[in-house]
Amino acid sequence: MDRNDDEKLDGRLNGDQPDAETEGSVWMRLLYVILIAMMLYVASTILTFITVIQFIIMAVNKGEKNARLADFGTDLGIWIAKAARYQAAASEVKPWPWTELD
Repeated sequence: MDRNDDEKLDGRLNGDQPDAETEGSVWMRLLYVILIAMMLYVASTILTFITVIQFIIMAVNKGEKNARLADFGTDLGIWIAKAARYQAAASEVKPWPWTELD
């Protein structure tokens, strides 16, 4: 399965979302937002690292990319998008680890 297909990515980002429990407290949401912000910082660092590694691999292999790194980057990007949607209150669905990583 080619994960770079735009239609599949759109479905993973904007498709049916699991039912989210609505928290009664805005303070609990703040706690989740802070935790997710820290996770986003780590995710950004990981993304930078795999970008450099992928570039080195492509430079050594005459433009040939590492498919596993590319797929991981796609999954990481989808997680980042879902986390940003929760933080911006565009979605009530918390990203992994509170929901399934699809």
